[in-house]
Amino acid sequence: MEDLAALRREYADVGLREADLATDPFTMFDRWFADVQAADLYEPNAMVVATVAADGRPSTRMVLLKGVSERGFVFFSNTGSRKGTELAGNDRCALLLPWHPLERQVRVDGIASELPRQEVVDYFASRPRGSQLGAHASHQSRPVAGREELQAAYDEVSERFEGRDVPVPEEWGGYLVVPEVVEFWQGRPGRMHDRLVYRREAEVEGWRVERLAP
Repeated sequence: MEDLAALRREYADVGLREADLATDPFTMFDRWFADVQAADLYEPNAMVVATVAADGRPSTRMVLLKGVSERGFVFFSNTGSRKGTELAGNDRCALLLPWHPLERQVRVDGIASELPRQEVVDYFASRPRGSQLGAHASHQSRPVAGREELQAAYDEVSERFEGRDVPVPEEWGGYLVVPEVVEFWQGRPGRMHDRLVYRREAEVEGWRVERLAP
């Protein structure tokens, strides 16, 4: 195996200054996401979601960000999955969007809550039919005997809903993560990266910005 400790690259001197920031993290996120889309990155809305179990064990997985507004960050999932179970017991979570080709990342600490059912229904209706069927066939995070069992479940669901709309599974839903902290990270030479952080100030209904050492 290649020596992992020897793997490194120097970052460009693009930089992120306080003067570059928008007044709120959502507007800033929109600016950066526009850059990501212009760069034609693969799965630009892929993000890591970190949750914590009741026994204190953390876990992470990749999901797709499906909405950003002043309310917060939205993603959808099986609520009976490991992440769903952990969020039900501890609503604090963290998000990370890594955009390596642009030498950028966005990190979010926040509180998750389930979306209203109608929002879930509306989004589910917009999904490709194959994904809708898969949501019924797969009880996410639970053990299965093998690939054959999954395929059999998918085939059964496909036959059951043939010729009609696929309803939303009971255990399928969505989450809104209301951020308390949003960090914008820009790579810099010499590992002197820029880390500018918005922190929510509830008492003034605004955001405080601070710089962190890299």
